[in-house]
Amino acid sequence: MIPYRYEPDATAAQLRDEFGALEPGVETDRRVTIAGRLMLRRVQGKLAFGTLQDGSGRIQLFARAQDTPNFDEFCALSLGDWIGASGVVMTTKRGELSVKVEDWTLLAEARRQFPDKWHGITDPDTRYRQRYVDLWVTEEARQTLLLRSKVVSEIRRFLEARGFIEVETPIFHPIPGGATAKPFVTHHNALDMDVYLRIAPELYLKRLVVGGFEKVFEIGRVFRNEGLGYRWNPEFTMLELYEAYADYTDIMKLTEELVADVARELCGGTSLPYLGKTIELEPPWRRATMSELIQEHISVYVDLRTPIEELRKLCDEHAVPYDANDGPGKLILELYEKTTEPDLWGPVFVMDYPQEVSPLARAHREKEGYVERFEGVVAGREICNAFSELIDPDVQRANFEAQAARKAAGDEEAQPVDDDYVRALEYGLPPNGGLGIGIDRLVMLLADAPTIRDVILFPTLRPEQQ
Repeated sequence: MIPYRYEPDATAAQLRDEFGALEPGVETDRRVTIAGRLMLRRVQGKLAFGTLQDGSGRIQLFARAQDTPNFDEFCALSLGDWIGASGVVMTTKRGELSVKVEDWTLLAEARRQFPDKWHGITDPDTRYRQRYVDLWVTEEARQTLLLRSKVVSEIRRFLEARGFIEVETPIFHPIPGGATAKPFVTHHNALDMDVYLRIAPELYLKRLVVGGFEKVFEIGRVFRNEGLGYRWNPEFTMLELYEAYADYTDIMKLTEELVADVARELCGGTSLPYLGKTIELEPPWRRATMSELIQEHISVYVDLRTPIEELRKLCDEHAVPYDANDGPGKLILELYEKTTEPDLWGPVFVMDYPQEVSPLARAHREKEGYVERFEGVVAGREICNAFSELIDPDVQRANFEAQAARKAAGDEEAQPVDDDYVRALEYGLPPNGGLGIGIDRLVMLLADAPTIRDVILFPTLRPEQQ
């Protein structure tokens, strides 16, 4: 009978730490109980060797017919079966650290055959759909997803050490906002109203700054009703933070220090391999305006003073799609995203975005028509977005209304007017800087993972073909 509980008193990692230096052919008097999956097994007459894998690593099981109860049944176990085993710690004549099996118990039967341990799962789609198998047979997957957990923990430690407070804000929003994206919508039966899965926690976090939380952050899921790709998943994890009395230059320093700290703590340094090249994350990162970077890539300088017909012509020349209603700021952004961003190895802070595409950012103090916004780009993709936050309620309402007009004209990603958020600003939002970091994309860099699906435990997939 399968037991209701089992009580191991050691792990594979603990045994290797404690007994890793044992000489070959030594049997200790230390009796331990361990548990995990049987991942490899070979039988040689009256001897059987198995590899037990638990959450910390692997340890060998050494079974002899004269010492192991139900020896034949032990030899008939299927690969993948969960078992518990008790016995003394020893090393074989070849020096392999082992547990001598003097008692064992079947804890769960693997009724489906595991893939070959040495080759893993070769079909990527199967890996993502059956992550519960992938984690056992693909060591790289296990290490990547363990790294993800450590990244989140290290980010929390870094921010809390600097006085930030972690909070939780609603996932159901009565009005979608905080980012330019198409939301998921659902219906609340008791209230008989549609609600939206949050596309960003931004507006609620800034309400908390109004409420006196001067340094606040949240790490949580956000949802955007968009396509799938190697760097997009409809639900993903964001870090968002807001710091009162700071501007976007302060947030740049915080960002590069945070990313470098995580790399040092978890990867051993700031120089990392990624897709066969090297990324150097040591601060300071390069700072450059969007116009400067576009000029470096297409040898033409553009800004908001460039005639709109010339901007449209450049978009046509570089096969950049655009809408007839797009203004110069939107055209410049589209030109940058299609011709420049993919080739930025970085890291680089892309600064000073057009106001037209940044409805929540504060106007640039020196450049008319621009805002104090940056995106951090590494390996051709944005990993963060940050502003000197807009604090004027009248300007914010005007920006919302302009967005609402775009939405009425058919732009599904434009934001509606959020009257309550404007009301919060009317109580007074101090100068502050805000930051959003995509946790998934950050882990991709640190783990040298080519696709976002490698760093999400259960990525969104198309329906499985029957």
